[in-house]
Amino acid sequence: MNNKAITFMKNFSYTLSSNLISMIISTIVILVVPKLIGVEEYGFWQIYLFYSAYIGFMHFGWNDGIYLRYGGKDYSDLNKDLFFSQFWMLFIFQLLIGSVIIGGSYTFNISDNNMRFILLMTVICMLIVNVRLMLIYILQCTNRIKEYAQIVMMEKFLYCFLIVLFLLVGTREYKILIIADIAGKLITLLYSVYCCKDIVFKKISNFYFNYRETARNVSVGLKLMLANIASMLIIGIVRFGIERTWDVSTFGKVSLTLSISNLMMVFVNAIGIIMFPVLRRTSEDKLPNVYITMRTLLMVFLFGLLISYYPLKAFLLAWLPQYADSLLYMALLFPMCVYEGKMALLINTYMKTLRKERLMLLINLVSVLLSIILTLLLVIVFKNLLLSVVSIVVLLAFRSALAEVFLSRIINVTVYKDILLEFFMSLIFILIGWFMYSWFGAALYLLALSFYIFIKKKDIKEMFKNIKQLVIG
Repeated sequence: MNNKAITFMKNFSYTLSSNLISMIISTIVILVVPKLIGVEEYGFWQIYLFYSAYIGFMHFGWNDGIYLRYGGKDYSDLNKDLFFSQFWMLFIFQLLIGSVIIGGSYTFNISDNNMRFILLMTVICMLIVNVRLMLIYILQCTNRIKEYAQIVMMEKFLYCFLIVLFLLVGTREYKILIIADIAGKLITLLYSVYCCKDIVFKKISNFYFNYRETARNVSVGLKLMLANIASMLIIGIVRFGIERTWDVSTFGKVSLTLSISNLMMVFVNAIGIIMFPVLRRTSEDKLPNVYITMRTLLMVFLFGLLISYYPLKAFLLAWLPQYADSLLYMALLFPMCVYEGKMALLINTYMKTLRKERLMLLINLVSVLLSIILTLLLVIVFKNLLLSVVSIVVLLAFRSALAEVFLSRIINVTVYKDILLEFFMSLIFILIGWFMYSWFGAALYLLALSFYIFIKKKDIKEMFKNIKQLVIG
């Protein structure tokens, strides 16, 4: 096995283990919290998570620009004085934005105490997460994956420990869960600072306001950040419409189903994190072949993963009977991991490698526009919760197909038949899951999966051949 393959496998093991632990802890939280704190309290907890998901908007692409511009470099080659100044400039900037938001909450006289508390905690979360994100991105883009994985594991362990502790002593308030989340993020910020101490701690005389470097980072990163925000808004707009149209309990129930569906992304994220610096160091003539290999492996894995829906739903119905009505939507939402997985690992990683942030932004904005139209029609006009949930998968499938068509033209690969085949596989899964909740349905889906693998057998053989060449070198 060559050195590149060994390094890749080491980094993959770090990210896989950290993301696997993250998935296990998230699963525990998802299963235990709604059972113990009540539907309404869980709804407020989900609103905090929903709002805090968008705090990345407040660094205006600063961190994304660093990630893109310095991706593939060695940590030892970085200009530490430059990054020292950038880190503290971002910290000051986040303090100013947080002060403006808190001041605005008093100006607009938000009367609901729960919403005021959630807003305050979201601002604190923003300060911690955005400053920490710069250090995490530096670790990721310079291939210091081990330290990154430690940060992820530490946050989840602390978060889970505090939540379990609070629940064991009898606390049933969502506010305590938020404090546990903030505490975990704060402690891992301190550890991130330790990992990058030669960047964070320098003499004050080394600090200087480098507006040109900041402008470059923001200029490059803004398009990627807006693309990421737009990507979140595709689902976020539908969720916001549900929150505004139905009660907090309904929002919490739909959010639970989305959270369960997103758990399937853990393995994809583990690979995606380490692929960007690797691809940045790969010659462009090899990118098409790598893409086809990764695509075949990923899609077979993701469609195989969908079979977990059947035992998972049976367990959840027994564990959370009060959420039985919302678990009906799992069959509709589960295929979202197929389209989100392909976007996260393949399409977005390749577009960042090829520096196509503008195209990413355009595709996501088109998808956001479609999301707004469908939300207005299905949520506001018809007030149909079922169709609103279905629209989430439709939007993700549309975005994935549109993005891959553009990318396939750039790297000169053919994917049209595969996109169509994957659409039919997703549709088959949804129809079987919705109309046949039984182990007979699982058997039918396995039959469809076998047929899919038979159609793709030539590509699968080629995939194993390419992987073997990569490992042997």
